[in-house]
Amino acid sequence: MLKLALLFLVISLIAGLFGFTGISAASAGIAKILFTIFVVLFLIFLAMAVFAGTSIT
Repeated sequence: MLKLALLFLVISLIAGLFGFTGISAASAGIAKILFTIFVVLFLIFLAMAVFAGTSIT
């Protein structure tokens, strides 16, 4: 998922360089959404890994 976010970021930068502002804005928005989803999932799985190691006795 992070690879897709980086891919859309590169597409956005290249489109912006050539003057395609609509495509650039759309792909930047997609990259932001994918990166946000990645960070949220990372934090959820990190919390699951931290709390899975603890046992209540």
